[in-house]
Amino acid sequence: MLGTSLVALAAPTGATQSKIQPAIPSADDAPIAYMLDVTSGQVLFSREADRRFMPASITKVMTTFLAFEWMEEGRLFPEQVFTVRPETFQKWHRVGSTMFLPRDARVTVDELVHGVTTVSANDGAVVLAEGAAGSVEDWIAAMNAKAAQIGMRNSHFYTPNGWMDEGRTFTTARDLGTLAEAMLTRHPSKYKHFVGVEGLEYNGITQRNHDPISGVVPGADGIKTGFTNQAGFGFLGSAQRNGRRLVMVVAASPRARQRNDAARAFIEWGFAAFDTKRVFHADAVIAKARVQGAGVPAVNLSARGPVKIDVPRGTNPAITMAVRYEGPLQAPIAKGEEVAQLVVSIAGMPEHRVPLVAETDVLEATLLQRLLNGLTGWMR
Repeated sequence: MLGTSLVALAAPTGATQSKIQPAIPSADDAPIAYMLDVTSGQVLFSREADRRFMPASITKVMTTFLAFEWMEEGRLFPEQVFTVRPETFQKWHRVGSTMFLPRDARVTVDELVHGVTTVSANDGAVVLAEGAAGSVEDWIAAMNAKAAQIGMRNSHFYTPNGWMDEGRTFTTARDLGTLAEAMLTRHPSKYKHFVGVEGLEYNGITQRNHDPISGVVPGADGIKTGFTNQAGFGFLGSAQRNGRRLVMVVAASPRARQRNDAARAFIEWGFAAFDTKRVFHADAVIAKARVQGAGVPAVNLSARGPVKIDVPRGTNPAITMAVRYEGPLQAPIAKGEEVAQLVVSIAGMPEHRVPLVAETDVLEATLLQRLLNGLTGWMR
């Protein structure tokens, strides 16, 4: 059966440093483990990151993200009111984790999303899906379209809440990292408002929010646990400390305690095991790329922000960098268009790729410029 899956509490102000021993979880405790530094975009650890598994209630993170996206697009508003349909009440009343929506209740989108993120409300996820999209089927179609849009290449959703569906809902740790990164970077204010709330009081019932790292790991603020008998115990979590934002996944753990201990040690390892180095400042010209059919021979390439890398603490590993693109590039090119990648290789760590964009617009060459370019090429 589907277990209670609750979002993290924000760590108390002034929380003391955790005494947990930082460690990468064993393959017995967490067969699937993945850690991403959102600040640098760098993968810090990866084990079975592309192995498919059933996310159970972690599915609700996709429902939450889609709600955030629709709010941003003006298709959904926190103050909107939806009515619980009789058939929905009949099917989901007191089924698994719930916010105890009454029959025929009129409930706001704000309340529903808080129910989903704070107490893992199966009923709330379905009412949100039906109210926002007209039907669960149309909401699921939007979930899958949005997942593909943000680059979740190995995931498929069949329910809005992760209830058991014979394995038709699946994802990977890498895709969950992509989802969490998109939520954190696109919707920081919504994330802060809806995720990491201490508890939920609704319909005269107060429920608290619990997860493996909140109140234990300083800076922890989410995101979601999940459990079914088929999937085992999983957790998608995040914490921010000293200017670094980490996202981690542990999944397929055989017992809740193993998952919890693994998650705490793992997130602490992410903060303790690395030093951050700035490689390029924001707006620095990193390279030039040849351009064909343009009035200029090349375009400057830069990252969208400062380029930082994490290296194992106390070490001086060999670092190599290379710019890769399919060249020469073809005009026209828009300013800010992603046209290349900076590939950073650090000994003993996964390869890291940083998107590079054109610093300026590059227009197609005029006839005169084409003639001059041809003459210059001939004279060489």
